[in-house]
Amino acid sequence: MKKTNVAVVGLGGIAQLVHLPILSKLNSVNITAVSEINKNRLKTVGNKFNISNQYTDYKKMLNETEIDAVIIATPTKSHLEVSLEAIKTGKHVLIEKPIAVNYEEAKKINDAAKKYKVKAMVGMNFRFRPDAMLLKSMVNSGELGNLFYIRCGWSRKQSSEEKWFRKKTESGGGVLIDLGIVLLDLGIWFLDYPPVKSVSVQTYSHKIKGVEDSAVGFLRLKNGSVINFEVSWSLHSEKDSFNLTAFGTEGTGHLNPFRAYKRVDSARIDYTPTGSANIKNLYKKSYENELKHFISSVRGNTPFLSSSEEAIARMKLIEAIYESAEKEKEIILK
Repeated sequence: MKKTNVAVVGLGGIAQLVHLPILSKLNSVNITAVSEINKNRLKTVGNKFNISNQYTDYKKMLNETEIDAVIIATPTKSHLEVSLEAIKTGKHVLIEKPIAVNYEEAKKINDAAKKYKVKAMVGMNFRFRPDAMLLKSMVNSGELGNLFYIRCGWSRKQSSEEKWFRKKTESGGGVLIDLGIVLLDLGIWFLDYPPVKSVSVQTYSHKIKGVEDSAVGFLRLKNGSVINFEVSWSLHSEKDSFNLTAFGTEGTGHLNPFRAYKRVDSARIDYTPTGSANIKNLYKKSYENELKHFISSVRGNTPFLSSSEEAIARMKLIEAIYESAEKEKEIILK
């Protein structure tokens, strides 16, 4: 069977630690080329993974190399330009989150994907965590009844130490667009994509200037459900922490660790599948599942998830969240 030719643009930490190691082990993939403006990094990483086609100019790479799909792991400010160039040359793309610095840029990427009839996926790896997929299957089967409340939080160090990461014009924002967009995407996915009615958010910049390093917020959705969240790069904690609890009319599901309970009459029955609470390497496994899904979708074997179409809605939500924080009031979404 013919392998899928994949190129990677941007060889920072996420490409070195996640994309290239995983792609190099997939039998259905051939890493055709890599592109990186830092020549030393390009040579070091390219040679490490035995990739002979190494380019500092990604446009030249797109035109000279046989490529089916491109992984875009560059700084957020360049996502629009790189994505459009790849899409115009007929390549499917997987763009690391966020899709772009704002809603307008996200829309341009999605419009281009439609025009050139290629698949544009955005990396929302939390959907592909084994525990999240297990909880989603329980929600879909009705075991927890109708979900009406999701409570979630994520506290960890910022994802990049690069200077651009703290400049809103280049990154799109701070902790909200780094951690918050992934957390909220997960919650809305569990609730099966109800439109957001309103948002009320407070942000803080205690340790960083230019972007927010903590945020606490509340979302009302048009189906009556709500999401309460907090994200932070700076809240004091002994270790990185992620948690999510989904409350349903018939039961409750928890992530990290995975637990599930169902109410039967006046009793609470433990519905946690045997061994599910001890799933290891969830971070790595989420990316492995995500990349496998992307490649399978490119090959036409799997329905497409986490599309640029969905990413537009997330960016619109993020912009409303920032407006709420700036104006210090609840914002109604149109």
